[in-house]
Amino acid sequence: MIRGLIGKKLGMTSLFTPDGRHVPVTVVQAGPCVVTQIKTESSDGYNALQIGFGEKKPSRVNKPMAGHLKKSESTGFKALREMPVDKPEEYSLGQMLSVDLFEVGERVDVTGSSKGRGFTGVTKRHGFHLGRKTHGGQCYRTPGSIGSSAWPSRVTKGKKMPGHFGNEQKTIRNLEIVDVRPDQHLILIKGAIPGSKSGLIAIKKLKFVK
Repeated sequence: MIRGLIGKKLGMTSLFTPDGRHVPVTVVQAGPCVVTQIKTESSDGYNALQIGFGEKKPSRVNKPMAGHLKKSESTGFKALREMPVDKPEEYSLGQMLSVDLFEVGERVDVTGSSKGRGFTGVTKRHGFHLGRKTHGGQCYRTPGSIGSSAWPSRVTKGKKMPGHFGNEQKTIRNLEIVDVRPDQHLILIKGAIPGSKSGLIAIKKLKFVK
């Protein structure tokens, strides 16, 4: 069985469980995904499926990619990812994959890109304390002194400084699936996941412990 799908984050909401608990959930559109390439241990050294998600205009696909997707009778996708699979011979090119492979109560890992926040200061980027705001305070949100004394007389590497924050790949592990709706290709996952609305994510089953 394939161990994951590509999806899109739609937003957050909440629902009540049958026992009356109020649970915050993230709504994810997972699939439908199309198998675009089958990789086997004999030919590639490992077993995996390359899957595509999200339609893309054929005019926006370059010729090498169009030739690659032609084998699976596909035109174009917004995202292509590889997912591990136990038995690749059970799948065929062009096969559609849906949320049926997930179950309610199952645990998954979700990978996505965090929200980009641009160039930020040390207070927002690293959680520095604020300086004195009254009584003549001159350093309310500034990092303060960063250099050394007579030795080594330089700024050491790795110093927490202002800079680019966010837009990094993040993985939230061991999240619980609260509901699966195959007719709408939706999965409701308990808690928050990385990224903004309409951001691409990858949902993977937990690795099996042998």
